[in-house]
Amino acid sequence: MARPSFPLLTERLMLRPFEDEDLEAMHAIYGREDVNRFLDWEPRSRDAVREWLDRIKTMIALTPRGDGLRLAALLKGTDTLIGDFSVWRTSREHQQGELGFVLHPDFQGKGYGQEAANVMLRMGFERLRFHRIAAQCDARNAPSATLMERLGMRREAHLRESQFIKGEWVDELVYAMLASEWHANH
Repeated sequence: MARPSFPLLTERLMLRPFEDEDLEAMHAIYGREDVNRFLDWEPRSRDAVREWLDRIKTMIALTPRGDGLRLAALLKGTDTLIGDFSVWRTSREHQQGELGFVLHPDFQGKGYGQEAANVMLRMGFERLRFHRIAAQCDARNAPSATLMERLGMRREAHLRESQFIKGEWVDELVYAMLASEWHANH
């Protein structure tokens, strides 16, 4: 069983499971056009965020029944929710996982994404014992690609027009890291 003790702390952040009280902060992120530009859904209404929050707040462990860890990232001291970070199992047999992240635009470019995503990679490799963790993004999303590179993930693929999103074919970038690469650098 892989259920960590919460909150998980970094130098500037606190990561914890989502709570009902996070509704307004999550709507302030996922209700924005610029946040959803490269995602496969449109900006979400407050009610849609509430329904979605009900689903993701249970993602607190990777167990035989649980398939993901999804945490709210908050600034220490202010408890301002700035993002959504996750790691989930994609294959039990092959010990594979995937990393996901969304950061409020007001907090991008300050190193918070790297700080929180490193926690999720550490959970995946050190606690969950994944062999490989992948992540993907729309090829036009340069900040996400840059973050994955800063995390030490290697670009494995540039898939041409692999997804039909919001009425157009878009390219997808796939990044990954092996456990051996993680342990060699941490």
